[in-house]
Amino acid sequence: METMLRSIAMSGYFDTARRLGLNPIDLVQRLGIDPAALANPDERVPAAACCRLLELTAEMASCPSFALRMAETRQKFGTGVINVLLAHKRTLRDALLAAAEFRHLLNEALAVYIEDVGETVTIREELVVDPGTPTRQAIELAVGVLARHSSALLGNHWKPRSVHFTHCGPADQTFHRRFFACPLEFGSDFNGFVCAASELDYPNPAADPELVRYAESLAKPLNASNASNADSIALEVRKAIYLLLPLEQGTVEYAARHLRLSVRTLQRRLASADTSFSELVEEVRGELAVRYMSNARYPIGRVAALLGYNQQGSFTNWFNARFGMTPRDWRNRQGK
Repeated sequence: METMLRSIAMSGYFDTARRLGLNPIDLVQRLGIDPAALANPDERVPAAACCRLLELTAEMASCPSFALRMAETRQKFGTGVINVLLAHKRTLRDALLAAAEFRHLLNEALAVYIEDVGETVTIREELVVDPGTPTRQAIELAVGVLARHSSALLGNHWKPRSVHFTHCGPADQTFHRRFFACPLEFGSDFNGFVCAASELDYPNPAADPELVRYAESLAKPLNASNASNADSIALEVRKAIYLLLPLEQGTVEYAARHLRLSVRTLQRRLASADTSFSELVEEVRGELAVRYMSNARYPIGRVAALLGYNQQGSFTNWFNARFGMTPRDWRNRQGK
C-alpha cells in the first residue's frame, strides 16, 4: 500500500516555486502528481512522489533552503478540524501528542516522538517512505513546520536549545540560521529539536477546551476509520521502529506502548497484514544501516549502537549476512 499524505502538508509549494522563477505545474506533472490534487488541501497524494518533487525543485532552483522557504509561509495553523484541534490544545506537548494520535488524518509518512530526559526534551521527527527515496527537503519541511507551529502556539516562549538533522548541511547556512534562530547540528543522530521541558508544558494562551472537544468529536470517527485499515499497521510499526531503535527501545513492548496497543493486539494485527515485528525490525535496521553507513562522520561503532547492537562484532556479523561484506568493506566501496 502506497504511503500517502494530505496535500495540506505541501502548502506553500506553488507560491514558493513561482517566487524562485520556476513553473511548478510542469514540475508537479513531471513527477506524476495531479496538480489539482496537490492544490486541494483535502486531497491525498503519494508521499514518496512529494519527497522527490521537493528535491527536484530545490535542485532546479539552486536553492537548498527551498523546503524551509515553504515552511516560512506557514504563519499559523491552517484551517480544518485537525488544525483547529491542535491550535487550541492546552500546551505544545498536548498538541504534539494529538498530532501523533490523529496521524492518519495528517501525514501517514511522518512520525513524531517526545523523549523526556530530566528537564530536557527531545522532539524527534522521522519520515518513513520507500527505501531510496530522497528525504532531505521533506525532513527540513517537517521540522520547519514544527518550528512555525510551536512558535504560533508559544510565541516568544518557544526557544529551542538546538535543531538537528541527520543529513549534512548546505554550504551556505545563512537562511537556516535565520529561520531557526538557534544552534544547528547537521549529521546528527536524529531530526528534530532539543528544548527545555518547561516549553512543552507552557500554557497556550489561545487554548479553548470546548473547541478542542468539538473538534475531537468530529475527528475521532474519521481517525478510527483510517486507523482500522489492516494495511496501515505495518507502516505504523515501521515508523515506531524508526524512532525507537536508535534509542535502544526497538522492542515489541516499546512499539506497542508507543502505538497505545497491547503486545498481543499488535502481534495479531501484524499477522493479519502477513508480517511480524521481527521482520519489520530487520527491514528498518537494513534501511537505517545504509543511511548511517553512508555518513562518513559516523564511526562504525556508533552505527552499531544506533542499530541496537551493544557489541560491534555482533553488528559486523549481522551486516555481513545482510549485505555480503563487512561494514568497513561496504564503506570503502562507497568511497570509490
